[in-house]
Amino acid sequence: MSMEEIQLVTFQLGTEEYGIDIMQVQEIMRLPSIVWVPKAPSFVEGVINLRNKVIPVIDLAKRLDVSSEGWTDDSRVVIANIQDSLVGLVVDSVSEVMRLRTEAIEPLPEIMTSSNGRFLKGIAKLDDRLIILLDLEKTLTHDDILKLQSVVNTASEDDELI
Repeated sequence: MSMEEIQLVTFQLGTEEYGIDIMQVQEIMRLPSIVWVPKAPSFVEGVINLRNKVIPVIDLAKRLDVSSEGWTDDSRVVIANIQDSLVGLVVDSVSEVMRLRTEAIEPLPEIMTSSNGRFLKGIAKLDDRLIILLDLEKTLTHDDILKLQSVVNTASEDDELI
């Protein structure tokens, strides 16, 4: 019997609870002022200035095409490292940092392996909770990362934006 564990940051998007590998999370912050950037992809909210570094911010609910209540005082930005780029992910709220035994992770049901299924690693079963495990590396394509870098470059070139 394996006792391997992973550490997750769990958060809410709409009515569902999601988890991401803590090793990809740099920090979690309250919703800062986000600067809109023209011609950005629809799921990109804009950019923020984090310690003199321009970080693109995406609305994770829009990216995953899940319903969300909209931004509230509980909304947070999770600064994550995705494909060697720092990206801010807006989530409805952050629940906790937790350890999870890998044996608690089940593969996705067949019906979920379609389009949005590519973003998911599996489902964690914990007592009365189901946590959807996101594969951050797959939430953004290489092309998406290039577009985000273009958004950052546009914002960096326009000193008035940031």
